Amino acid sequence: MARILPPLRLNATGIGGLPHTDSRVACEAVLSFFPEIPYVPTLPLRGIKESIVYTDSEPLPGRVMEKGKMWVNTTLNHSAGMEKIFLDYLQGDFSGYAPGEEYASGFYEMMKHDLSGALLVKCQVTGPVTFGMQVVDQDKRPIYYDPGYADLLGKMIALRAGWYESAIREMTGISETLIVLNEPYLAALGSSVIPIDDEMVRSNFQDIASILGGGVGIHCCSNTDWGFLMSLSPGLISFDAYTNAREFLLYGEELSAYLERGGTVAWGIVPAEYEVFSTETVDSLLARMDSIRSEVCELVEEETYFSRSLITPTCGIRFADERGADAIMAATRELSRRVQDEWA
Repeated sequence: MARILPPLRLNATGIGGLPHTDSRVACEAVLSFFPEIPYVPTLPLRGIKESIVYTDSEPLPGRVMEKGKMWVNTTLNHSAGMEKIFLDYLQGDFSGYAPGEEYASGFYEMMKHDLSGALLVKCQVTGPVTFGMQVVDQDKRPIYYDPGYADLLGKMIALRAGWYESAIREMTGISETLIVLNEPYLAALGSSVIPIDDEMVRSNFQDIASILGGGVGIHCCSNTDWGFLMSLSPGLISFDAYTNAREFLLYGEELSAYLERGGTVAWGIVPAEYEVFSTETVDSLLARMDSIRSEVCELVEEETYFSRSLITPTCGIRFADERGADAIMAATRELSRRVQDEWA
């Protein structure tokens, strides 16, 4: 299993994206709501380089960026760049995989703050499946269907994640870190329309987990084969519990085994879309959490559920303005306090 996280005891944090364009304001908001488990915000409204996939694309051999799009020209020979990534991975050398500031302004801003009171610091990177399915070649074929690139992406993302983990520890003095793979495309697991090779997914994850010394998690905001994800034994599984709790809880046997061997679930119960969020209250979300708790505690001891759970929004906050995002984060924090007070 990937490294077990410390008991998080229904604490609260966020996922990734925020609608802010000022990185200082975004980081101050995160720290005001989630001082115990701050997360590095991504700020896609600052520019396309800070959006999912693009933000981790700098090391990609053969990358072409033009007219706001990114693709790979596989008709050219990129063996030298690919061999360098494989060699760096084998040597565990992630020193050359730092993002430019225009790709990660939230990270560099967050590192300027005093995080000494945090339990852990959370950072998100694009998962290799989502990366490889969104980036295409000159024939508009996802590069994840190229076995060489599919294998490469696990190692390239591992090196980026390794750099983030090392930099967080060096810049903040915090030893507990959590790197989460943003993997919405894992919703395609088992699909005949968008086929994904399970064994390549497993290999990619193992590549990443093996290079990290701290926690590693997976975030998938759509329904997927949760049993398969649990079989990978990430330190954390993060999902949209507001929409998909019923489907997730169908995997009761796998979930109980996952929690009992030290896995943590981030229950994304607070809607990240403001239009949906505005129809709820902390009381109504508490009722949803109470229902989840009842079902999970039929599978495991209440203390296991409590210590191996985290509360988050459903996904990164995109469909809201800054005030709306603050309201969603405030509700997440308040819900965490309520469940801790009532169920501790």
